[in-house]
Amino acid sequence: MALKKFNPTTPGQRFKVVSANDDITTNIPEKTLMVPNKRSGGRNNSGKMTMRYIGGGHKQMLRVIDFKRDKDGVPAIVKTVEYDPNRTARIALLFYADGEKRYIIAPHGIKVGQKVLSGQGVSPEIGNTLFLSEVPLGTIIHNIELRPGQGACISRSAGSYAQLMSRDGKYAVLKMPSGETRMILITCKATIGMVSNIDHSLEVSGKAGRHRWQGRRPRVRGVVMNPVDHPMGGGEGRATGGHPRSRKGIPAKGYKTRARKNKSNKYIIDRRKK
Repeated sequence: MALKKFNPTTPGQRFKVVSANDDITTNIPEKTLMVPNKRSGGRNNSGKMTMRYIGGGHKQMLRVIDFKRDKDGVPAIVKTVEYDPNRTARIALLFYADGEKRYIIAPHGIKVGQKVLSGQGVSPEIGNTLFLSEVPLGTIIHNIELRPGQGACISRSAGSYAQLMSRDGKYAVLKMPSGETRMILITCKATIGMVSNIDHSLEVSGKAGRHRWQGRRPRVRGVVMNPVDHPMGGGEGRATGGHPRSRKGIPAKGYKTRARKNKSNKYIIDRRKK
């Protein structure tokens, strides 16, 4: 992975930093694994705006991603590594031995022609999906299930990963991307390696228009609103707005919103760092 900077021939190019896309092998997606992506523009079924700052953007098609990796014991070959407009990570197209095609989140370092497997008794190599009971301690993993058979829901964005720290009975102790340490059942699956496109966090749009292409409208700060519109609004001149809080009045910094009686609290060993 590499980043690409531009000569400042225009104001929008001056600070622009984007991915060089040298890991992408094709720009033609698999049509059988694509479905239409209907945009809401932040509106509900009656046309009322319920989510602000959403709208516009380039037309996109959804790629159907296999987060369950449930074709156990069937080998697959990595055919392509592709760009996906719906996520920060790259995706890889797998051709299974039985003829089926599936997209997966591409791990960092995966190559075209590489063989990947999932299930029991699989070697812990990049791209292979194993049960947490079989993953060696200290291994870097991603695409982690929270419940057996649910499908991956943890560590799916570009450059993210978790680490298997230990095993205790029927639970595995994982250090999450947030820094939180928690227990997950060892019957859950995870994929070896870290997610691709690791330099994504270093990218700079360079101009507001690139955000509009992504469907993001301008975001208005609360302190410049009127008191009727936001708790931090109003005042003479440039006011600080008081304590930072949301539009509904919930404090934004240092205020814990997690329920004290949340049933999953017992699985969390160490909370994420502030």
